Amino acid sequence: MSLYELLGTLETGFVFGLVALGAYLTFKILDFPDLTVEGSFPLGAAVAAAMIVQADWNPWAATGFASLIGFVAGYATAYLNVRFNILHILAGILVAISLYSINLRIMNGPNEPLLNVTTVFSAFEDFGYPGYMINPVFLGVVVIAVKLLLDAFLATGWGMSMRAAGANPAMAEANGINVGNMKLYGVGIANGLTALAGALFAQIFGAADAYMGIGVIIVGLASVIVGMSILPSRTIFLATIACIAGAVLYRLAVAVALNADFLGLRASDVQMVTAGLVALALIIQQSGVSIFKKKNKEADK
Repeated sequence: MSLYELLGTLETGFVFGLVALGAYLTFKILDFPDLTVEGSFPLGAAVAAAMIVQADWNPWAATGFASLIGFVAGYATAYLNVRFNILHILAGILVAISLYSINLRIMNGPNEPLLNVTTVFSAFEDFGYPGYMINPVFLGVVVIAVKLLLDAFLATGWGMSMRAAGANPAMAEANGINVGNMKLYGVGIANGLTALAGALFAQIFGAADAYMGIGVIIVGLASVIVGMSILPSRTIFLATIACIAGAVLYRLAVAVALNADFLGLRASDVQMVTAGLVALALIIQQSGVSIFKKKNKEADK
């Protein structure tokens, strides 16, 4: 793997680190299986691209607005679940399907090129280094900043209430916590992070596409599972580090697999490689749990 390919992999890994943080919030903190990300990722890309190209917005403002719209999408999913008792998975599917049509309307077509326009990465062009070297550094700073903000939020009273709502909803309700509100805002924040990732992804690769959300949920889950398997932790600070590390390692594993000539894989096999890596991580994780339980039983004897 060349240096260019390695830095490109890190670049993509940091972007999906944001998706992993969102997946951690919904799946691990709130225990809310959310499939909205399949639509909110391209939603963030579509909104940012349309605002930059069609409305001539500042790219930073467009990226922030894309995150806000992603929050609204996640809020809508949680609202269907909380207000109308629609199963969380089905609510996510309904919103994700709706977002496909919404994205087409936003872009006035299946895609929106971002060629010869100013993006958030344009600010670093005068540094004297090529984009493939500067962009991973910038994205690394962004994902670490988001990670620290998420850690700080989850340490607040509201964040603790959200954690309690996910861990034990009945006990949380008994202690006066509005579990429904925790779901609304938690799923909204998670999809805001996913939309932010989509907006940055589109600006890196020069286009937004209505189909770019396919498989994003698997990438997010794979990052969380791989990260938690390699760096198991009981603290939020280390858990979010594990999610980011999992995203980067996942992308590296995919890149290595696709570059291994003896495997004969192609770029079109990326989804198959993803499924294999997730299955392997789950098998390793379950094997570790089984060994741990077995050792505890032997110790009890």
